[in-house]
Amino acid sequence: MEIALTKMSSKGQVVIPASLRKNIKEGETLMIIQNNGQLILKKATELEKKMKEDLEFAKRTEEAWKRYEKGEFIEMGFEEFLEKLKKW
Repeated sequence: MEIALTKMSSKGQVVIPASLRKNIKEGETLMIIQNNGQLILKKATELEKKMKEDLEFAKRTEEAWKRYEKGEFIEMGFEEFLEKLKKW
């Protein structure tokens, strides 16, 4: 693992230090993910074709988790769930 320091400009630009950009070509698309105080930088060309679907699933999961935390879900036992599923 390599580590380097950089700063953000007043225009929001960040320079990737030369030692860390060896395998990044000019004009290549990069994706930045923010997660719990971390910024993760990934080359978009290395992502799977289904990345858009994966991101949408993650977004829906996060929204569902927030609804769960607010108490918006109905809790029931396994057998009760199966009975309701049969009626559905």
